[in-house]
Amino acid sequence: NIAVTLNLATITQITMADVEDPIEEPVEVEEEEEEEFVAVGGATEVKLFGKWSFDDIEIRDISLVDYIACKGDHATYLPHTAGRYQKKRFRKASCPIVERLACCLMRKGRNSGKKLMAVRIVQHTLEIIHLLTDQNPVQVVVDAIINSGPREDSTRVGGAGVVRRQAVDMSPFRRVNYALYLLATGAREASFRNLKTVAECLAEELVNAARGSSNSYAIKKKDEIERVSKSNR
Repeated sequence: NIAVTLNLATITQITMADVEDPIEEPVEVEEEEEEEFVAVGGATEVKLFGKWSFDDIEIRDISLVDYIACKGDHATYLPHTAGRYQKKRFRKASCPIVERLACCLMRKGRNSGKKLMAVRIVQHTLEIIHLLTDQNPVQVVVDAIINSGPREDSTRVGGAGVVRRQAVDMSPFRRVNYALYLLATGAREASFRNLKTVAECLAEELVNAARGSSNSYAIKKKDEIERVSKSNR
């Protein structure tokens, strides 16, 4: 009788152990799965090239908020959306601002249409800007565009041989367009017949323009345009 009770006791212990073990394991697996799901769920934020966030970008000039597209729907993973921004007037205002910078690099016939090359240059430029300033490079690009757009220009008024210059205010849309043109032109001219790459020259141009430094080609041109228009008021 004693032997039988001992056997029963050991059997019950074994069966209880067998029952308890499989219950614990699935709980651990479920916890791991939940943790993984949370990690994946946090990756919904759109980041340029998978690195640079658009959330904390600040456009410090209130007049340019509608024309520098870098927030909300305009945040993209790549500056290559293949959108038809030239089909209608002002539609390019909704083109992501970094993509517009990439498009401006495709100038002079030999670079026409080479958008993948332009995108690669922009990617390298952002990396260099981050190393130089330790800031979000998208913010540096936005600041450079705000600082580089002339606020006043002069136009030709009159006809029949009597032509004079008249100072006029520049629209915010044209300010953004002109700033992009000046920044890209400055980088292209700096890198021409030079050991420095386009990405290095563009990064230097953007950093100087964001600081408002007169070492920047775009800032020098902007000051010259504003000085001429001031004399023609």
